[in-house]
Amino acid sequence: MWKDYFYYSRSERRAIVVLLLLVVMGFGGLFLWRGMPGARPDAGREESARIDSFLAGVKAKERRFVRGGNVRKEMYGSVPVRLDFFDPNTADSARLRSLGLSVFVARNILRYREKGGVFRDLDALSRVYGMTDSQFVALRPYVRIASAFSVRGDVPVRETVVMSEKEHLVPVGPAKLPEGSTVPLNQADTSLLKRIPGIGSGLARMIVAYRHRLGGFSRIEQLQEIPYLDMGLNRWFELKDGPYRKLRVNRDGLDRLRNHPYMDFYKAKAIIEYRRKRGRIKGMARIAMFEEFSEADMQRLAPYFSFD
Repeated sequence: MWKDYFYYSRSERRAIVVLLLLVVMGFGGLFLWRGMPGARPDAGREESARIDSFLAGVKAKERRFVRGGNVRKEMYGSVPVRLDFFDPNTADSARLRSLGLSVFVARNILRYREKGGVFRDLDALSRVYGMTDSQFVALRPYVRIASAFSVRGDVPVRETVVMSEKEHLVPVGPAKLPEGSTVPLNQADTSLLKRIPGIGSGLARMIVAYRHRLGGFSRIEQLQEIPYLDMGLNRWFELKDGPYRKLRVNRDGLDRLRNHPYMDFYKAKAIIEYRRKRGRIKGMARIAMFEEFSEADMQRLAPYFSFD
């Protein structure tokens, strides 16, 4: 009986043989293809990994370039900062870098000198492109210009200065005020401020900028709100009048109010909201009722508020 199930005609047997041959040929071709180079299933993954590795290497090289130039950081490495006396007219790149200056600023100093420029005073050094006020303030006490410089024609010539062994080199700059002198804090410009011993271009600009933000100083002690300004410098100043520009509490907008050094967004918003809902603010007594203002805020802001 079972032979009936496995009986095939001659044409059916031929078809089965051809089918078996095709199956064998198919498996043989598959094995041959897997053995060929680059024909492995994971070949695509390996190629993708190689591409990713190449792109990562390119990005790493790009990061080693200094922004704005073709000078590589690895050519310089990290330089330990060591503040010491230096002459900007003679210091080399290594010396400038050891003072904490960036490659960009050191290069600008050297290029300025290569083109015939000379640093005759502290103000010239403060104008180097890329040097921040904080950098200049930190370096100012260490600047020692060995001698005066003059320009004859197009060639800078060093003028010899004879000094005794006991004399020390001092920066060349504007004539300083004698001890006991005072300057008006709310009127002095940067030129006058730089004549005060201990104040250079950087600090002078910081004083004028903060005075502009305040609208004028109301107390000399406000100078200590400026970074790097020592209390010992207060003796050089006098106040002939108070603030010259006040905040108009009932007129100024949100931006004008919040940009004052003693204000912020929430204080300014409280004033604007009160004006919108209840009208004019008549005095500091009403401001004192706002929870955004502390007692210290009231004392600092009283000279700067106008309720006209």
